[in-house]
Amino acid sequence: MKKLSASIVLTGIIMLAPAVRAEEPRGPDTTQASTTREIPLRVQVVVSRYQGEKKISSLPYTLSVVANDKDKTTMRMGVDVPIPQTVFGAPKDGTTSVPQVSYSYRSIGTNIDCMARSIDDAVFKLDLAVEDSSIFVGEKDTTANRIAAPTLRRFTSTFNVLLKDGQTVQHTAATDPVSGEVLRVDITLTVVK
Repeated sequence: MKKLSASIVLTGIIMLAPAVRAEEPRGPDTTQASTTREIPLRVQVVVSRYQGEKKISSLPYTLSVVANDKDKTTMRMGVDVPIPQTVFGAPKDGTTSVPQVSYSYRSIGTNIDCMARSIDDAVFKLDLAVEDSSIFVGEKDTTANRIAAPTLRRFTSTFNVLLKDGQTVQHTAATDPVSGEVLRVDITLTVVK
């Protein structure tokens, strides 16, 4: 009877051993850890304008971005520009109305939002939103001998791009319908070591 009891207990232990072994905690998953660790990056966004092949302006913006972080990096660079508005007041005592100029302000400049995550050890996915606004002053109106009113122009693009360390890509080349200028957006990524 003792041999039978010992045999049953020994058989139970042998059968439970794989189940116990399966529940043992594993070591850290190195494949997941390498893609979720935070990695400091430097992202340069260059907004350039061209008239034909001639470069008119080039505005570089450099952002510090942390890959695999849930927060986005935001940059706002601009100025509030006064926009004149003419208002005619009601005439008093039969006199003619006199135009009065008032001003409203519009924000002109560049706004950039950026988030990054690593796809593998060498490739990063950047989620970017770029908005650029500017003032375009047309030619002088020779018939009235005055300068034409300024035109406010705006470019907005939201996009994703895959980049390696040190790589530069041109994301956008868009033509302004009023001036014919071409706006280009170039992105360069550098891993900060």
